[in-house]
Amino acid sequence: MGEARDLRWAEVEVERIGAWLAGKVKDAGASGVVVGLSGGVDSAVVAAIASRALPGRVWAYILPCHSAEADARDARLVARHLGLEVRTVELDAAFDALLPALEAAGGPARPLARANVKPRLRMIALNFMAAQKNALVAGTGNASELYVGYFTKWGDGGVDLLPIGHLVKGEVRLLGRALGLPEAIVERTPSAGLWEGQSDEAEMGFTYAELDAYIRSGASAVAPEVAARIAEMHRRSEHKRRMPPTPADEA
Repeated sequence: MGEARDLRWAEVEVERIGAWLAGKVKDAGASGVVVGLSGGVDSAVVAAIASRALPGRVWAYILPCHSAEADARDARLVARHLGLEVRTVELDAAFDALLPALEAAGGPARPLARANVKPRLRMIALNFMAAQKNALVAGTGNASELYVGYFTKWGDGGVDLLPIGHLVKGEVRLLGRALGLPEAIVERTPSAGLWEGQSDEAEMGFTYAELDAYIRSGASAVAPEVAARIAEMHRRSEHKRRMPPTPADEA
């Protein structure tokens, strides 16, 4: 990366993000935050920082939707490690009821259209829980995913706050170590859990290390073909990082 990061930096960053998060909750007049635990390092780091900054005011949920059992297992491991009470909202039945209705009107679902129903159902659940508790939804997207649009619009992107949205994946892992999270969670193979065997890096076509290097050090830090793919993904996903446009935006 363009700037060396170490555990001391990560410890300071944890405190800075926690203070920011507590301030945002206070400014909104909210009671706390709601977090979806996926079993991965991103949601674990967000939950851990929130737990420190807002003790007793973090509500965690596991939201399986035809998901691998390993996801829920690792999410429960994170919750136990943090001392968080966690509730499970099973979304299989909702998915199974909704998809046939959509296909009846729109035809057989394309693979990505089908897969994206899952994170959108999860975000419905998290926003419902947040409304029930007058809380904010703390998202778990990081800067690497945001840069290339590797998130579902109005799914995992439909949140109130992005506490780690400025950190690339490697930096999030460093925060995970500074927070004392289990190494199995910190080094878990990143996956959005959209289908069985899915992994982020295989789907993107490059590694997080390459993406992080591109973001922090520029295109020359990676192979030309990787830089070209990252640049194209960034360009094509620009709409995901903006509010819906209106005619006045171009006036």
